[in-house]
Amino acid sequence: MPINHKLYLLVVTIFLYVVSVSCQEDKDLNLGAMVQPVPEGHKKISQDYHIWGASVVKGYDEKYHMYYSRWKYDLGHMGWVTDSEIAYAVADKAEGPYRDLNVALSARGKEFWDGTTTHNPTVIKKDGNYYLYYMGTTSHVKAEQPTTMKNKDWWIYRNNQRIGVAWSKNPEGPWQRLDYPIIDVDKNPKAPDALMTSNPAINIGPNDEIFAVYKVVGKQKGWKPIDLNSNESYQVSKGDRVRYMIAFAKNPLGPFKKHSETIFELKGAEKEHMIAEDPYVWSQNGTYYTVVCDIQGRFTGDKGAFALMTSENGYDWNQAKHPLVLPSRILFADGTKTDYKLERPQLLIEDGIPTYLFGALGITVNGIHRGHACNLRVPLK
Repeated sequence: MPINHKLYLLVVTIFLYVVSVSCQEDKDLNLGAMVQPVPEGHKKISQDYHIWGASVVKGYDEKYHMYYSRWKYDLGHMGWVTDSEIAYAVADKAEGPYRDLNVALSARGKEFWDGTTTHNPTVIKKDGNYYLYYMGTTSHVKAEQPTTMKNKDWWIYRNNQRIGVAWSKNPEGPWQRLDYPIIDVDKNPKAPDALMTSNPAINIGPNDEIFAVYKVVGKQKGWKPIDLNSNESYQVSKGDRVRYMIAFAKNPLGPFKKHSETIFELKGAEKEHMIAEDPYVWSQNGTYYTVVCDIQGRFTGDKGAFALMTSENGYDWNQAKHPLVLPSRILFADGTKTDYKLERPQLLIEDGIPTYLFGALGITVNGIHRGHACNLRVPLK
């Protein structure tokens, strides 16, 4: 059949127009304009537990699967590093309600690298499987409870943080876990990730690759391991300032190849302990995206706000055209605002469109900062 050249040119023109419009819309992505007030019922809270980071995916079964961190209320906020576990809940609709079903990843013994603690999950689905990435840690010392950063034993757990993965064909589990971290510390004592790796933000990137943005701490000059029998301060053991790195893999289970340089760096901020925290990452139309907590307000002008950043390669990041995603005080549907910032941003993206933003909220109780914690579901229009 002969080719109708006019029709062919028309189809190509329409295709190129759609692609150009789509790319321009990506460049102009304004998540902040999509944010809606939070209804009272859009809260994951428990009397018995502190609830922290929640990651939600729409499953192959069309249901919504939530994986979140929790630890006993009596342990106080800082008990996350010693006793957190990753629990599982499910809902028929994105807005909930979410029904608790089981514990996805529980403590499995201090002999394992993630034997005491599983925390800050992020879930993706790929090729019929669910992949649950998380921070794990362990310690040979049982921490004094309720724990605090002033205790040396707390820092053993903190410094032993590593990144792991579990996988399952069923969102309810059971989950298989590797007996080693997928992103470990660097053997070079001068590397920015020589002390710990934590808080994975992992998703499917351009060309179907897997990319991981993660929190790291190196060993400052004069660093020493924690010695409980010494009067020396834990300050010599806590490590250098908090930074972020990125790694790439062809398979969700790794191996991950690290990019050697740190990311989210800003000129003039070299001495600040941290400028960005808790990224959520994704990609669309060849561009990498992240929502981060703007710790110092350097991207949005609002300390503690959520900021949108973009990258063409995964390691050179710039603030987006519309950087402000969520202000540091969140608006509820009744007109009130939170007393404190939201943390641990996670997006639910359906058919390429963000529909909900999930974030952890510390609640002041009897004058105690973060005396309780919950997770909010922020609707995006």
